[in-house]
Amino acid sequence: MVGESNTGATDKAQRQLLIYERAVPVSRQRHADWSVKAGQDYSFASSINSVPLMTAEFNVAMPEFAIVFAGQGDQVVPVAMLGVRDQENLYVSRSGGWTARYIPAFLRRYPFVFASTDAGDNFTLCIDEDFSGANTEGRGERLFDSTGERTQYLQGVLGFLQAYQQQFLRTQAFTRRLVEFDLLEPMQAQFTLPGGQRMTLTGFQAISAERLKALSGERLEQLARADELDLIYAHLHSLRNFTPTAERVREHDAQAEGAPETAEPARELAEQDA
Repeated sequence: MVGESNTGATDKAQRQLLIYERAVPVSRQRHADWSVKAGQDYSFASSINSVPLMTAEFNVAMPEFAIVFAGQGDQVVPVAMLGVRDQENLYVSRSGGWTARYIPAFLRRYPFVFASTDAGDNFTLCIDEDFSGANTEGRGERLFDSTGERTQYLQGVLGFLQAYQQQFLRTQAFTRRLVEFDLLEPMQAQFTLPGGQRMTLTGFQAISAERLKALSGERLEQLARADELDLIYAHLHSLRNFTPTAERVREHDAQAEGAPETAEPARELAEQDA
């Protein structure tokens, strides 16, 4: 029996939007007494099998995740594969813990996000008010101090999202070059799950090694000068992680059936950058 899972851009984008149930602009009037306790429970990401990845993350994500490309034309985006079945994240434990060393910045920025209504000229900081760690009981970090000024924590959140937006623009430039040089091709991954079920994962693209070899010297130099050859090789090397990701299915299914959780790998959340 062959199972198929499609990671097409439309379905994927819809699932990612589900992370943010009720994103509201952060304001002194509305959130004066609010605090946020984040970075421990990743249950909000338990039903997404991929997340966008910025190029600055390729080298640290490469050892654990398969990095592929979703979308078409100028909407191509790199993504880290988190699962091999729809609506299933194999890196979130039953208790909501993150079971890999690296946590993609797309998830680390939650419950905050930038919103724009003018094609990206201006951004507004928003918070998902339905996030379980958002509270008015003083748990975690306050957003505003007793005088109504932004706390150091909120300033840090703004800095993180500003850096993320800058990396997003650099990532867009990289994917535009891949499209311009016609380096992407449709890809599918085939493997056997621990229970013996055969799975075919489709709906994404990868860089063609043959097309890369056929590039002119001028275009190869362009990629090298932009430090994008390193990104390409990181992507190609990461594809070997489809098999280790699929092997997580057995443990994930055992947890779903009530088996005890295994210890989670060490995490280095505080040291990670966008």
